[in-house]
Amino acid sequence: MARQNHFPIVINSIIAALFFTLYCIGCTAAVKGSSNGDGKGQWQLLLENTEVVAMHMALTHHNTVLIFDQTEAGPSGHRLRRRYNGTRCTNMRRDVEDSLCYAHSVEYNISSNKLRPLKLSTDTWCSSGSFLSNGTLLQTGGHGSGAKGVRYFSPCGGNANCDWRESKLSLTNDRWYASSLLLPDEDRVIMVGGRRVFTYEFIPKLYINEGSFDFPFLRNTYQRREGGNNLYPFLHLCPNGRLFIFANRDSILFNYRENRVVKHYPRIPGDGSRNYPSSGSSAILPLDYTNNFTKAEVMVCGGAAFGAYRAAREGRYLKGLSSCGRMVITGNKHEWNMEFMPGPRILCDMLLLPTGDVLIINGAKNGAAGWNYARNASHEPYLYRPKKTLGRRFSVLKSTRIPRVYHSSAILLPDGRVLVAGSNPHNRYIFENVDFPTELRLQAFVPDYMDSRHHRFRPTNVTIRYGHNDRYGVRYGREFNVSFWLGTEPSNVVEFTAYAPPFASHSISMNQRLLRLRCKSLVRDVHGWVAAVLEAPPSSSIAPAGYYMLTVVNGGIPSLSQWMRILQNSGGRH
Repeated sequence: MARQNHFPIVINSIIAALFFTLYCIGCTAAVKGSSNGDGKGQWQLLLENTEVVAMHMALTHHNTVLIFDQTEAGPSGHRLRRRYNGTRCTNMRRDVEDSLCYAHSVEYNISSNKLRPLKLSTDTWCSSGSFLSNGTLLQTGGHGSGAKGVRYFSPCGGNANCDWRESKLSLTNDRWYASSLLLPDEDRVIMVGGRRVFTYEFIPKLYINEGSFDFPFLRNTYQRREGGNNLYPFLHLCPNGRLFIFANRDSILFNYRENRVVKHYPRIPGDGSRNYPSSGSSAILPLDYTNNFTKAEVMVCGGAAFGAYRAAREGRYLKGLSSCGRMVITGNKHEWNMEFMPGPRILCDMLLLPTGDVLIINGAKNGAAGWNYARNASHEPYLYRPKKTLGRRFSVLKSTRIPRVYHSSAILLPDGRVLVAGSNPHNRYIFENVDFPTELRLQAFVPDYMDSRHHRFRPTNVTIRYGHNDRYGVRYGREFNVSFWLGTEPSNVVEFTAYAPPFASHSISMNQRLLRLRCKSLVRDVHGWVAAVLEAPPSSSIAPAGYYMLTVVNGGIPSLSQWMRILQNSGGRH
């Protein structure tokens, strides 16, 4: 929660020699800073052993990271003394090989760089998740015992008392390889698809016996011989409250309240597919106050060639797709604008950085998703700058020596780094005599904007203060205050961004969202303290209620992020 202390700025009078006021036309009046450097970033090795594979990762507002795998992968890296039902785990062979004698989920504390084992009772293999407005992770689906499972994790800052909670409720359909999205309605989540499941459903249900809803779009985009090619569909919330849904190569605008397809968008050009097991990635580009958050543009990158899944099962690994498509999904004119990455990519993660740029990281260059179906790991991240001219948007960043292929993940941290973990193209933990051993090392990629040469331009001591009537957060359209320290002279551009942290799995960052907020005024004193008045987003269709990472970006150099909370106008859970 944001700190409640008052600004360290007291303005009794405005004296030209000491103070100046900048009224931000969208925070374009700013403090002088350095633009993004030409550096390629750095890699840090944080831990040799995360104990479990990071098939899924999610950042909590207590600055911890949930890392978890499936529960059917056999022994993990953390052996338990007792099963969760209380029975002892002995050194007998049956216990040594029993999955129940091992942890399959851990909580990583960013500041202490330590892990804490967590309890998972049902199988989360290839599941989905969304954060609710109070910061609780709603985690759904999986395989076998978890296919219809509903789980919750309410973070408590590493306290040993918080753990996974299994709900007594269950989903209507199996949700294995399904996607989930938090809706504008308060704490309502939609789950879409699954393996051979052509429906969607909601949590919570609005009426007794509410089940699932038939969704022909999934049936029409399904390719049986290619493993589906429409699993883990891309879901993005449009500013008008409708859903952009992309599967295989096609996409629609969907009114979930009326169970109605509003429009069909053009098919993305080129052969191949973008969804699992072809496994490209997608992001909705930053939403901006300058157009009242009315324009939304989606980007889809990478994927597998046509026939790649079948070929990989036969030992042939086709070259992946290098193309990316951008399309404005609002308004009435829709066309995919295509461009190309520096190389082919599947199994990649697309993360929005505080600067508004897109980081494309992890993955491989050939094959498809699945057990040992990919080859030629992509060691070099790509940086994509959406506002640059065509042909100058992509750059290649510093390479890692650790391959991150199937079942790897990446998330943005509040300190500006990107946490990278996982990789296991096997149904067990295997460390020898394979092309891609099970990977338990934990890394951070440090973008160039965090380099020490930029520190003199970096905003520090960022503090958020809400209104007197809303001590827990800010409500839609209301003003709130941000203070920070900056020792440079004023000029150029300062921006304020709010980032919704995603649930990351299988190349999808579910619910990821970045907003550029309106800055109504900016005041800086002679000592370098800056006071800003910001305006919260106007509605839950723009920013569903919940916790966001607020970042001050000075001339392309971000501060450390602080957590802010957006409340429903009807109230908010504490």
